[in-house]
Amino acid sequence: MDKHINLLGVLWIALGGLGFLAGFFVFSILFGISYIPDMGHDAPIILRTVGLGVGMFLWILSIPKVIAGVGLLKKQEWGRILALVVSFLSLLDFPLGTALAVYTFVVLIKEDTIKVFRHGTEKKESPISPPEKPSSPAPPKKKAAPARAKRPSKDKTK
Repeated sequence: MDKHINLLGVLWIALGGLGFLAGFFVFSILFGISYIPDMGHDAPIILRTVGLGVGMFLWILSIPKVIAGVGLLKKQEWGRILALVVSFLSLLDFPLGTALAVYTFVVLIKEDTIKVFRHGTEKKESPISPPEKPSSPAPPKKKAAPARAKRPSKDKTK
């Protein structure tokens, strides 16, 4: 299941990157065409405005796709939910968006996948835990009295 989730994350990032490239392509083509001489006064303004608007629109649509891909790669629950929302909105992006959306639905709605994301968001304990500290500090140890030298006994019975 982890392979499918990682693949989905990479594919959503790639589709978002393609959206960024498409937005840049549309912007640069329309902005470049606006510099053709003898177009009149209004045409360059319209082309630049449309190029900027369509380019920004495609860039804005690509941002959630990249974020969803990163969330899937990090196995975060918000990434799974965002990927489901983005895939629903991408159903109309035929053919790549539709295919990726269907694959996303198939993978992310399974019960096994939901468990992976639920366990991924819980705080995991490390297998090597630090030693427990006592709840109250131990009383300080008393210093031992210095050892005294033994005196020879005076035995009068001799």
